[in-house]
Amino acid sequence: MINITLNDGTLKKFQKGVSVLDIAKNISEGFARNVISAKFNDVAIETTTCLNCDGVLEFYTWENEDGKKAFWHSSSHILAQAIQELYKGIKLTIGPAIDKGFYYDVDFGENSISENDFKNIEIKMLEIARGKHDFSMRSVSKKEALDLYSSQGNEYKLELVKNLTDGEITFCDHSNFTDLCKGGHIPNTGIIKAFKILSVAGAYWRGNEKNKQLTRVYGISFPKQKLLTEYLEQLEEAKKRDHRKLGKQLGLFTFSQKVGLGLPLWLPKGAELRSRLENFLKDAQKKAGYQMVITPHIGQKELYMTSGHYEKYGEDSFQSIKTPKKGEEFLLKPMNCPHHCEIYNSDKFSYKDLPIRYAEFGTVYRYEQSGELHGLTRVRGFTQDDAHIFCTEDQLDEEFKKVIDLVLYVFKSLGFDNFKAQVSLRDPDKSEKYIGSDEVWEKSENAILKAVKEKNLNYKIEKGEAAFYGPKLDFMVKDALDREWQLGTIQVDYNLPERFDLTYKGSDNELHRPVMIHRAPFGSLERFIAILLENTAGNLPLWLIPEQVIILSISDKYEKYTKKVLNLLEINEIRALLDDRNETMGRKIRDAEMKKTPYMIILGENEEKENCISLRKHGGEDLGKMSVEDFINIINDSIKKIFNN
Repeated sequence: MINITLNDGTLKKFQKGVSVLDIAKNISEGFARNVISAKFNDVAIETTTCLNCDGVLEFYTWENEDGKKAFWHSSSHILAQAIQELYKGIKLTIGPAIDKGFYYDVDFGENSISENDFKNIEIKMLEIARGKHDFSMRSVSKKEALDLYSSQGNEYKLELVKNLTDGEITFCDHSNFTDLCKGGHIPNTGIIKAFKILSVAGAYWRGNEKNKQLTRVYGISFPKQKLLTEYLEQLEEAKKRDHRKLGKQLGLFTFSQKVGLGLPLWLPKGAELRSRLENFLKDAQKKAGYQMVITPHIGQKELYMTSGHYEKYGEDSFQSIKTPKKGEEFLLKPMNCPHHCEIYNSDKFSYKDLPIRYAEFGTVYRYEQSGELHGLTRVRGFTQDDAHIFCTEDQLDEEFKKVIDLVLYVFKSLGFDNFKAQVSLRDPDKSEKYIGSDEVWEKSENAILKAVKEKNLNYKIEKGEAAFYGPKLDFMVKDALDREWQLGTIQVDYNLPERFDLTYKGSDNELHRPVMIHRAPFGSLERFIAILLENTAGNLPLWLIPEQVIILSISDKYEKYTKKVLNLLEINEIRALLDDRNETMGRKIRDAEMKKTPYMIILGENEEKENCISLRKHGGEDLGKMSVEDFINIINDSIKKIFNN
C-alpha cells in the first residue's frame, strides 16, 4: 500500500500502481470527469500515470492555472501536428504553454505562413481534436531519440536531445504524431473544443540573435466554444485599450527610429503626466521620511563588479563606454542600487541616524531584443521610482511594513483595487544563481513572510523568482481586462551592504552592517503609465490627468468672458485648455471626447448674460448650467473623495 496526500490534506491508502484517474474516481465519478491533469510530488503528470510510492497528489481542472497550462501545452502538440500535415518539409522546434494560450516555433523552410492560412490550420486542429486521441508518454533511449531526429533532418530537436541525459528522455504520442516532451498533458484531444490562431512573429532559435530566425505561431484553445467567443471579445476590447494607440491619441509619447528602438520620447502632455505622478510619490515619500538623491546615468565598470551585477548578467547586458584613458570603462546604468550604496558610504552613521531612506527617479538602461520590445511595457530606457532604505535588523520589520503601506496607498489612489502579493524566494536547488550565505537568505525570506502575514496580505509563494541578491515581495495587479501585471516590488538585501562594506556605529560603539530594503511602488514609470492607460481606457483619474477641462466658445464674440472663466479656473488650480479654433461646436466636442477630457465647458450668449457656464461630462452627460465656483467645487470634491476614502 502507498500513502497519498490529497489537495485538501486528506491522507488515503491505495494499492501500488493505482492511476491518478482511479484516485480521482475514488473521490467521486463527477469529480473525476473534470480532472484533466495532475502533479505528484511537484512533478507534472498525466491522469493515466500510475503511482508506486508515497507522495502528495494535486488534481487540476480547467479552473486551475496549472490545469490550463496542461490544456494549452497539449494544444501546442496538436498545433505542431496540424502544421506538419499542412506544410511539407518544415522542422518543429519547441512549443510551450504561456500565460494565455501557447505557441510553437517552426522552421518553415521554403514555406511561408500568413493570416490567410490561420483558418486552415484551425480546421485541421479541430479535425485532430475530434479524433479523441489519447496523449501517451513513453521513455526512450538517447540513441533512439537521436536516430529519429537524424532521420528527419531536424537539427533543432537533435540539439535538444544532445543536451539531455540518457534515461530521462520521454516522447509524447497522440494520433500518428510524436514529440519530444517532459509531460503534463490532458487525457485526450477530444477535451479541446475550440481553437484560434492568434498571430505569427519572428523568434530566434534559443532566443539568440546569432541563430536562425524561426516563425512563432501563437494560438489559444478552450474546452467550450463560448469561452473562445468571450476571449475574442476581450481581445477586441484590449485593442481599444492598447496604450500605444491611446498614447498617440492623447498626445502623451512617441518613438523615433532615429533616436532608437525602445527609447520613448515624452511629449508635453506626457511629460506633465509623469511629473504629476512623480510629485504625487515625492509628497508621500517626504511624509515618510525619504530624502531625494540624484545619480549619474553611467558608472564605472568596477561599481557593478563590486555589486555582483556584472558577474550575474555579463557582457551581453553591460556594454562598455571606453574613454581615451587606457583601461577606463563606464557602463550605462542598469540599476540605481550600487550608486545609492556609494551615497551611503560618503558619510558616517550611528544607530541613532538610521533608518536612512534615499529615493530617486532614476533612469536606467537595459538591452532588450528588438522582438521583445512593446510600447512602454518593454523598453530599453526606463525610469524607476527607486528607493533604498538602510536600517538596523531591529528596524527591518517596521520599515518593510511601512513600505507595504506606501505601495497600498499608491494602488488605492490610482484605482488598482484587484491585486495579490507574491513572495519570490530563491530556488534552493540552484544556489549558483544567487549571492550570499544560506543564513542571510533565510533571515531575508523570513522577514518578508513575517511582514506579509502581519499585514494580512493575500499572497502566494514562488520559488526561483527572487533577485540574485535577495528575496522580494511583488505586487501582482489585475486590470480591467483581468490581465495580471507585476507592479510594485519590495526586496530585502543583506548582500549589497556586505559587498560595499556599509557600516554604522551601534550603541555598543562597534561597527555593524545595515540591512538594505529596495522598493519601487510604480516599478517603472513607463510600464506603470502603460498599464494605467489600459486599465482606465485612457480615462485617467481626475487628479492626475493633464487637462481636466476644455473650454469651448460658441463664437469669438465671447472671447472676453471666455478668458475670464479660464482665469478663474487657473487661479483655483484647475487645469483648463481653451479651444478657440474656427470649427463647429460639434467638431470641437468630438475632438474633446477623443482626447478623453473629463469636462467640457460651453460658453455662449446665455452663459455670458447669466455669468455661468454650461457643463458637459466626457461620455455625453449634460450637467446643465452652474456657476464657475460650483464647478470648481465639483472638481475639488471629486479629488478629495479619492484620497479620503
